[in-house]
Amino acid sequence: MRDFKVVFRDLQECIQNARWFDDSWEIYNRGVYLQLARDNWFNHNQGGIHFETYIEGPEIRRGVVPVHLHAEDDVPQQALFIERFLEEESARLKSWKGYEVVGSGYSICQRNIPIKTKQLADRLFQEIDRLRQLEDTISKLAGELCYQ
Repeated sequence: MRDFKVVFRDLQECIQNARWFDDSWEIYNRGVYLQLARDNWFNHNQGGIHFETYIEGPEIRRGVVPVHLHAEDDVPQQALFIERFLEEESARLKSWKGYEVVGSGYSICQRNIPIKTKQLADRLFQEIDRLRQLEDTISKLAGELCYQ
């Protein structure tokens, strides 16, 4: 069986070496689970807005690695944030091959990557980098809605 902790160490290294990565980004990596968030996304306890990926038992059995955008319970006005975010970005999300717009609970969107993908860490990084294109909208809405 593949050591997925190595995949997530490599993914973290890819993120930290990206030209856009700086001190305003936070990485939470617990082996086979990783979140990436800006420091103003209410994610200090891993319950705010973040990009997330993980490989645990159910994912191994299904043969996929999910990549998500979440806005969890620590986000003030969570439901309104998700609603406004999807008003602004659902067209872009729908244009991305393989992405599903969820918009319920705390899940905004997701994509599954086959677990047997060669250079899985690089592939996961590509998806996180794609989600990072949503950074300006996330930060703008977090500022507008969450501090009212």
